[in-house]
Amino acid sequence: MVFIHSLRYQWHNEDPMYDGVPVLRKLRLSYVDKAGFVPLRCTWTLGCPSELKPTNPFATRIDDRSHTEEAYAEAFRQLFPNITIPDVVGATCGGQFALAKWKILERPLEDYVRYRQWLMDTPLPDAISGRIFEYSWHIMFGKSYVNCPSAKECFCNTFGLCDLECNSEGECEKRYILPQYAVMPPGWPQYGPGTDGWPEVGWADGKKK
Repeated sequence: MVFIHSLRYQWHNEDPMYDGVPVLRKLRLSYVDKAGFVPLRCTWTLGCPSELKPTNPFATRIDDRSHTEEAYAEAFRQLFPNITIPDVVGATCGGQFALAKWKILERPLEDYVRYRQWLMDTPLPDAISGRIFEYSWHIMFGKSYVNCPSAKECFCNTFGLCDLECNSEGECEKRYILPQYAVMPPGWPQYGPGTDGWPEVGWADGKKK
């Protein structure tokens, strides 16, 4: 089972041109079956190694991240009533992942009912409740509060890309450029590459157009 956004092109897709199709084509189902829960993003920007500090939230910032951080502890208490609120939460962004059936069945049905009911009842704006879930999926499915394997390990295990040059723990060369905007240009990729900070077609393989 794969959870992925409905639009093909998303700024956080783990692909040089933000295309979701190669992500799914390269996904190693054998690894999903083995690991149970597999994020579809390896690059640490954004979300790793520490996106939220629920027990010590920023009090002076007013962006969505800070609002999420402020609301996370109480939400966590309701979503996971029997475990300790984490000091730090980290996971690759995007909220896209693959699941094995056995991993889903590890949790009782009442847990999923509680998660759904929380989403239906919360007075939080969708942008905040969505981000809370974005940084809770990995906990729901058995990963540690900070789930940030090295990008090199992730690319190899998840997509079979084992020969990448990775000069830091959180990124590998020619895989991803963080764009300036979270909304893809209309008509992408026929229109928009090479403008306003968006990469040119072929930038990752030296075949720029």
